[in-house]
Amino acid sequence: MVNFEILEKSGHEQVIFCSNKESGLKAIIAIHDTTLGPAIGGTRMLNYDNEEAALNDVLRLSRGMTYKAAAAGLNFGGGKAVIIGDSSTQKNELLFRTFGKFVDGLAGRYITAEDVGTDVRDMEYVRMETKYVTGISKALGGSGDPSPVTAYGVYIGMKACAKEKWGNDSLRGRKIAVQGAGAVGRYLCEHLYNEGAEIYVSDINDVKIKSVLETIKAHVVSPEEIYETDAEIFAPTALGSVINDKTIEKFKFEIIAGGANNQLEDELKHGKILLDKGILYAPDYVINAGGLINVANELEGYRQDRAMKQAEGIYEILNKIFAISKEENVPTNIASNKLVELRLQRVGGISKIFSGAKGITRR
Repeated sequence: MVNFEILEKSGHEQVIFCSNKESGLKAIIAIHDTTLGPAIGGTRMLNYDNEEAALNDVLRLSRGMTYKAAAAGLNFGGGKAVIIGDSSTQKNELLFRTFGKFVDGLAGRYITAEDVGTDVRDMEYVRMETKYVTGISKALGGSGDPSPVTAYGVYIGMKACAKEKWGNDSLRGRKIAVQGAGAVGRYLCEHLYNEGAEIYVSDINDVKIKSVLETIKAHVVSPEEIYETDAEIFAPTALGSVINDKTIEKFKFEIIAGGANNQLEDELKHGKILLDKGILYAPDYVINAGGLINVANELEGYRQDRAMKQAEGIYEILNKIFAISKEENVPTNIASNKLVELRLQRVGGISKIFSGAKGITRR
């Protein structure tokens, strides 16, 4: 399939292949949709099996960012970048500064940030070449680690789910299984523990588990057992595609609300199965939008209190999604897509009206 066919099929506005022999850079930037504003999304660095796998990943992720930004009420479009390489051995200043030059060449159509395989230091190298970057350290006027705001948004979203399911948004005494003890999982566990929830936590990394247990009390379960935990709420905060044919048969959960991306292996199939089983699902790109809200705040002059307050809006957004789901009897992920697409259509229509207007003087 040639590049133009890929763009037509995926609905993307632009895909940029970036290559530089001296630095060893091989990267792809995908801009999905800029109806609401410039595309924003992180840069992921992974040792992909091949270039096709990298392209498929960046197309999928950038589309997800369009929906995440629109659902969160932000005036940004969706974009993403991937750097092909081993993040543990191939990182260096030249690589990221070279990448920064490619970002700068887009003149603000794409704003980048950290993602899987990249960190604050990498973004500081990118910043040496372009102003179109977020996720930099607080010392340089940025927001630093977005995990606290992401986790807070998930926590608030989980309370919205509890209100919808049980008529009360208190999580005190609720049994909650948290998959993943990384930064987002750790902060989420702290919020849940402080409210009095009973926590079950799993991770493939024992060091991360020990870190969580330094500040809270929780039951530790193996990565394989987490899907069968006798908990009311399941919070995937690590891997994608964890809701699939094999795991969904094991679920005893009444709610799924977590920070991981792309939780449904098959959006149509598994979203419908959750609806039929009576399991309330918080669409991942809605409930985990706190990270995007956090980095977007950098562009206005970062204040964490403002970012946290904006993340609280996830509660009402989920309420709207649940209302659409019930009214139309569709899975919550489909209801969420409908809400996003309606906003894109409305704003897109406004843009067309202004672009087609003649004889208008603006002051």
